[in-house]
Amino acid sequence: MAYDVPQLLKLSQIELDALFTAHEAGPIPEGGADGTAIIAPGTVFSQEIASLINHFAWQGKVFDPTSGTLKNRILAFGLEAIIAKVYKGASWLDGKECIVLDYSETSLVADRIRDEIRLIGPGFYLGKVYLGKERLIDFCLQF
Repeated sequence: MAYDVPQLLKLSQIELDALFTAHEAGPIPEGGADGTAIIAPGTVFSQEIASLINHFAWQGKVFDPTSGTLKNRILAFGLEAIIAKVYKGASWLDGKECIVLDYSETSLVADRIRDEIRLIGPGFYLGKVYLGKERLIDFCLQF
């Protein structure tokens, strides 16, 4: 089944976790991706929250597989900042391979953040965000 952002925003946390665990890591992406934060999944608020975050805080990520890094596109004007190392590793959710976006050695403001992504469709990744070992939110990336 092909997924899109509106469908993901309607899924519950349990459904998002099942979707993530059902897929393989896929290739480490290259280039810019539009991002959508998934907060309060499956509620009437999810779309509104995602829209606010997208307009004012976070628009996506830009991957550079040659350097093994990415930059986040942040603020209303898409400033590229907050660098992460990108590599494949075991997911904290299910222990299977995922693509890890690791900020621990590259960012002072996000040094306790770890993202994990998996390919759920052509050019479409579902992600999990951790603060320390605590799960925070989900997100998706469209290339």
